[in-house]
Amino acid sequence: MKFAIVLFAPAHSPAARRALRFAQAVLAGGHEIVRLFFYQDGVHSASANAVMGQDELDLASEWRAFIREQQLDGVVCIAAALRRGVLNAEEAQRYQRPAANLAEGWVLSGLGQLHDAAQQADRLICFGGH
Repeated sequence: MKFAIVLFAPAHSPAARRALRFAQAVLAGGHEIVRLFFYQDGVHSASANAVMGQDELDLASEWRAFIREQQLDGVVCIAAALRRGVLNAEEAQRYQRPAANLAEGWVLSGLGQLHDAAQQADRLICFGGH
């Protein structure tokens, strides 16, 4: 079965943890993830500048490792990212910001990527939405 997974919640939330564990279980079960799409506050998972307390689980780091190791398509909604200060080098230059902070392995793109993923997948699973 093919899954598209959407995360609306920030990296430090229980929803982000459930989404990651679900994604890991999908692959462990022999299924496919066509795309991971991070929207609204979920875009914070893609920030290279998030620092968690020593006694806290670093889910943003775990997401990065998971995407890299599994060679997954990790897409961050560009509009939501810009509003929340998550920028790649191109957007930082375009908006004259001092630095980019989009972590390696992530791609900024539009909602069309979510629509495309929903069309390719057998199931669209959302975490942290209202």
